Amino acid sequence: MKMPELHARVLDEGPDYLPDQFPRAGFPRYAWIERPASLPLRAWTTETTHRDGQQGGLPLTPEQSLDIYDLLCRFTGTSGAIRQAEFFVYRKQDLAAFRAVQEKFAGGAPIEPTTWIRATVSDAGKLRELGVGETGLLASISDYHVFHKFTPGGRRPAANHYLDAVQMALDAGVRPRLHLEDATRAPIDYVLYFVQAVLAKAQTYPAALQPKFRVCDTLGLGLPDPDVAPPRGVPALFARLKSAGIDSEALEFHPHNDTGLVVANCLAAVRSGCAVINGTCLAKGERTGNAPLEQVLLHLCGMGYFAGKAPDFTVLNRLAELYARLGDPIPAKYPLYGRDAHRTRAGIHADGLNKFWWMYAPFDVPQLLGRPLEVSITKDSGAAGLVFLVRQHLGFDLAKNAPEIQKALAWALRQFEDGRQTAIEWEELKPFFPQDKTSA
Repeated sequence: MKMPELHARVLDEGPDYLPDQFPRAGFPRYAWIERPASLPLRAWTTETTHRDGQQGGLPLTPEQSLDIYDLLCRFTGTSGAIRQAEFFVYRKQDLAAFRAVQEKFAGGAPIEPTTWIRATVSDAGKLRELGVGETGLLASISDYHVFHKFTPGGRRPAANHYLDAVQMALDAGVRPRLHLEDATRAPIDYVLYFVQAVLAKAQTYPAALQPKFRVCDTLGLGLPDPDVAPPRGVPALFARLKSAGIDSEALEFHPHNDTGLVVANCLAAVRSGCAVINGTCLAKGERTGNAPLEQVLLHLCGMGYFAGKAPDFTVLNRLAELYARLGDPIPAKYPLYGRDAHRTRAGIHADGLNKFWWMYAPFDVPQLLGRPLEVSITKDSGAAGLVFLVRQHLGFDLAKNAPEIQKALAWALRQFEDGRQTAIEWEELKPFFPQDKTSA
C-alpha cells in the first residue's frame, strides 16, 4: 500500500506534546474550535457541605463546620472559585456554626454564608433575625412533588405557596434563591411560568434583591447532550431558562451523581449559559453525592476561567484528611485525591514513569495537587516498579538488572506465589537497597 503523501512528513518530525492543550504548568486546556457563544463571561461555584453534605451523612459539630469552612476559604483564596456556602439554621449546632461563619465573613473571609429554608411563610418569617443577605428557598417543581407534597396538591397551590415565601424574603431585604427541586423531571411550561411569576414579583425591588434560580437535577437524571429535549436535556433546559430573561449569573446548577454524569452535566450547564455550579468539594452529599467542585473547577480552569489567580488545589489534601478523621473517608480510587488516584500497580506504567513520567500523568500532579505519583508492588509490577520506588524514596537510579533489584523482585514474586493478595509497600522493600548511591 502506498504511503499517503499528504501526511508523510510527520514521520520525520520531533515530538509534539500538544502544549496548547496540555501545558506543563497548568491543568489541561480546552482548545475551542469555536468558543461557544453561550459560554458565560464569568463562572464560579457555590458549596453546600454544611447543608447537603450533612444531609448526606456528615453530622458536623460547630467546630468541625468551621474547620471545613476555613479549609474551603484557603482553597479558594482570592480566586473567586467558591463564592458562597449555604447552611442549615434549624438546629442549635447549625445556627452556631452559621453565626461563627458570619463573623469570619465580616472579618474578610472570602466565602459568603447563606441559608437554606423551606419556601414557607413560617420559615421565611425568620429571615430578618438571621441577618442574612441571601437565602435558598426550597421550591420543589416537578409533578412528582407538587401533586404529592401539598394538600390540596397541584401546580397552582404549590406556586402560590412558594410565591408567598418569595414575597416575605423580598420584604425582609433578603435575596431569594429559588431551588427548583427535581427540575429535570418537571414540565418545562410550569417551570417557565413559575420563573416568570417570581421575576414579576421582584420587578419593583432593587437589583441587589433580584432572584436567583438554582436548577436541581435531584436524582441525577439530566443528560449533557445538546440534542435532548428539556427538562432532561441540560443544555436545552438552560437555553429555555435563558430565553425567559434570566441572566447567566442568576442561574445555578445543583446536580447529583446517581447515574454517573454529574461532572459532564455541570460542564454542559456552563457551556449552555449557567455561570454557577453548586456542589461540595470531594463530592459529599446525598446518596452518590453532589457535584465534586474540585473536578468541576479543574475543567473550568481548562476553559480559561481563573486565569489570573487559580484556587490552591493542594489545600484539599487537608480536607480529605479531615474527612478521614471524621470517619467518612473518600474512596481509595476517588479522582484526584483518593489514596490510589495516582498510584499504578502495572509494570508497563511504572516503566513509562521511569522513562518519561509525563507519559502516565494527566498533568503535573505533584505541583498542582501536592500529591506524589506512586507505585505499589504487585505480581504485575515487575522490575520497573522497583526502579521507580528506589528513585522516589532514595533519589538515585538502579538498572532493572541491578542485583538489588533482581533480589527484591525475586522475593516479591515468591510472596505472591505463596498466596499474598495485598500490594507490597516500600517499607518492606527498603532493606534490600543501600541508603545512598555510593554504597550501591
